[in-house]
Amino acid sequence: MAERRILMMGSLAAVAVLAAGGAFLALRSAGDEFAQCRGSSAGGGMEAFGTAFTLTDQENRRVTDGQVFDKPSLLYFGYTFCPDVCPMDVARNDLAVEILKDQGLETQSVMITVDPRRDTPEVMADFTAQFGEGMVGLTGSEEEIAAVNRGWRNYYKAHDEEDKEYYLVDHMTNTFLVMPGNRTVEYFPNAMSLEDMADRAGCFLRAAS
Repeated sequence: MAERRILMMGSLAAVAVLAAGGAFLALRSAGDEFAQCRGSSAGGGMEAFGTAFTLTDQENRRVTDGQVFDKPSLLYFGYTFCPDVCPMDVARNDLAVEILKDQGLETQSVMITVDPRRDTPEVMADFTAQFGEGMVGLTGSEEEIAAVNRGWRNYYKAHDEEDKEYYLVDHMTNTFLVMPGNRTVEYFPNAMSLEDMADRAGCFLRAAS
């Protein structure tokens, strides 16, 4: 009986491996050059994430998505008054950029604010200056920020009903990998380690080169 159970488990494992291999081949045959790199799935596919935009960077310049995403980018939605999660996530993303740079792979860290009322270009400049050279910080009007957050399906809500100055903002904490041409190909959860993020992002960058 035990031997039969072992054989059945072995057969099921083999079927699972074959199914995974078949799915991989199907993606390759469908023209997905990143099939071997993917670790996430989303309703509508990753191509459902993203939108065209014009926002204001930390140098107070109006920039389009085409100008921002002129290289592979680790895109994060956060805010400068965030007490803990945002600085830690942005620091991880910045270190991933450095690891990839050491491997000869160019990318950049980008943060779009979810708190445009307080995150002026000057405030964004002070924030991005704390991280690696080349980080991009983007802000805009309430309407512009709402539209770009909808494009990446990012939920956020300011708790400013009682305090209009020192409020906190709830928001999602995924980081998106956006390729040139504003093409979102993957997202990395907040819990992902620096090493795993760099490895996964590196797979996409190598596949694209």
